[in-house]
Amino acid sequence: MKKGLRNVIIAVIVLLAAGIYYYVTLPALNIHSAGCWFFVMSLIVIVMVIYALRKAVKEQALGGAWEELRRKGTVPFQFDNVLKILGALLILIFAVYLIGDLLSSPIINAKKYQQLLTVEERIFTEDVEEVDYTTIPILDKSSAALLGDRKMGSMVEMVSQFEVSGDYSQINYKGRPVRVTPLRYASTIKWLTNQKEGIPAYILIDMTTQDTECVKLEEGIKYSKSEYFNRNLYRHLRFHYPTHIFDEQVFFEINEEGTPFWVCPVKKFNIGLFGGQTIGSIVLCNAVTGECTEYDVKDVPQWIDKVYSAELLMDLYDYYGTLKRGYFNSILGQRDCLQSTNGYNYIALDDDVWVYTGVTSVSGDQSNVGFVLMNQRTMETRYYKIEGAIEDSAMSSAEGQVQNLGYRATFPLLLNIAGEPTYFMALKDDAGLVKKYAMVNVQKYQWVAIGDTIRECEKNYNELLNTNGIVSAAADSMLTASGRIEAIAPVVLEGTTHYYICLENNEDIFDVDMSQENLIGIVRYKEGDTIKLTYMEGYGLNAVRGIE
Repeated sequence: MKKGLRNVIIAVIVLLAAGIYYYVTLPALNIHSAGCWFFVMSLIVIVMVIYALRKAVKEQALGGAWEELRRKGTVPFQFDNVLKILGALLILIFAVYLIGDLLSSPIINAKKYQQLLTVEERIFTEDVEEVDYTTIPILDKSSAALLGDRKMGSMVEMVSQFEVSGDYSQINYKGRPVRVTPLRYASTIKWLTNQKEGIPAYILIDMTTQDTECVKLEEGIKYSKSEYFNRNLYRHLRFHYPTHIFDEQVFFEINEEGTPFWVCPVKKFNIGLFGGQTIGSIVLCNAVTGECTEYDVKDVPQWIDKVYSAELLMDLYDYYGTLKRGYFNSILGQRDCLQSTNGYNYIALDDDVWVYTGVTSVSGDQSNVGFVLMNQRTMETRYYKIEGAIEDSAMSSAEGQVQNLGYRATFPLLLNIAGEPTYFMALKDDAGLVKKYAMVNVQKYQWVAIGDTIRECEKNYNELLNTNGIVSAAADSMLTASGRIEAIAPVVLEGTTHYYICLENNEDIFDVDMSQENLIGIVRYKEGDTIKLTYMEGYGLNAVRGIE
C-alpha cells in the first residue's frame, strides 16, 4: 500500500474515532473545560495506538531485520520518532492540566474563593412577612413524585407509552408555588413509536393544595433529556453552542402561558482554568421547537426562577464561611469558620425562589448561628443572625412527639409566625404519605405543635405562643371587607369544612375555616345577607379571621 494512501486511511480512522467520541461525550471546545483537555489527550492516545499497531505489524514482517535497521538508524521516522513526540506531547498536556487544576484550587486562591459570594446581613421580620397559610408549599420533592406517579397512572391513554421524569422543579407560577416535570419515553421502543409527535404533556403540582394536573400540549415536547440523537437536549445545546460549558443541572420551567422551556445555565470560571465556578449566562431552550436564546445572567427574564442550582449556592456559601482566614485555617485551626447545614429547602419571596439553609459552625454542634436565603435567579444572598436549633434537632423534636407512630419529618421550611422564626415540616409514614404537620420554634425547639391539618397545626402553635406570652403581629395587618353576600358555598379541604364567600362588587374570594370556633357562626348566613369580614390577604383566597 502506498504511503500516501496509508496516511489518508490513518487520518480517516482518527477523524472517525474523534467524531464518535465527541458525539457521545459532548465536550465543550473550551480551555476551561476538563472534558476538552481529555478529548485532546484521547485523540493523541488514539494516534499513538494506531502507530504502535503499525510498528508491531512492521516489526513482525521484517523479523530480525528490524533490529538491524534500528542499529543503523534507518527505522522509518513515523514509528519511533512519532511515538516519542506524541508521548512527550501527551505528558506535557497532562502536566499543564494538573498545574492548571492546582493553580485554580482554593489552596492557592482562598481569598478569591471567599469573595465569590456577597452576603448581606438583614433582619428576618422585615424581609419575611408573617405566613399566609394558603401559600405554604407543603410538599417536598418525594411527596410530589408520589402525586405525579399517581396522576400518571390515571392517564390510561399515556401510561403505557410514557412515565414521569424526576425533575420536579419548584417554581413560582401565576403567584403560587408549584412543581413541574415533563414526561419521558418509557423505553427505547416507545421512543421509536412516539418520537415523531414528541412528549405530549407535563405534570403540574400545586404545592399548597396538592392539586395535580397533567397539562396536555397542542404540540409535543421534541427536545428533552430522554430524546436520542440530535434531539437530545444536551446534544442540541452542544451543536448550537460548541464552546459553552453547561452546568450539569438544567431546569424544566414553564412561562406564564404554560409553554415548556429548558433553562440551561452556562458556567463561568473566575479563578484560573477550572476554579471559582459561577454562572455567566443561560440558554433558554423552547422544549417544543428547540429554539434557543441566550441571556446574560443579569438580563434573565423575571419569570425564570432557576439559574443557580441549590448545590452551587451551598458550595459558594461554604467557601464564604470557611475561607475567611485562609485555606489551612479551614482545615486546621478552623477559627471563625461557618458552613451550611446538611440540607436545604425553598422559599417563595419577592416572586423569586430562594434557597434556605441554616448556618452552623464546622465543629459539628447541634445549633445554628443563623441562616441564609439565596436567590436562585440573581445569586443575592441574605444572612439572618438568629441562634437556634439545627434543622436535624428540630426534625428529631417533631418526630419525638409522634414516636409511637414512627413518622419521619421532612426537611423543614422556614416561616415567620408572630415574628418568630419557625420550622414547618410534614410528618410522613413509611409509605411516604403525609400524615401530620409540625411547627417547631427555631430558638426554643422544645416548643412543638402537631396537627392533622395545617389549620390545626397553626391553631395549636398559636396557642403555644400565646401561652408563652407571644402574640401574633398579624392582627395589626388585618383588613376588612363588608357587603351583601353574592355567593356562599361549603367545600371540604383536608377533612375540614370551609365556606367560600363572594361579596357583591368585590372580586376577592374569602375563605372561612370552620375549624376555628369564632367562625362557626357563618352557617347562619345565606346569599343576600349583609356581612363584615376581617381577613388576611392571600393568593387567590383571603383567610377570614373574624365575622360581624
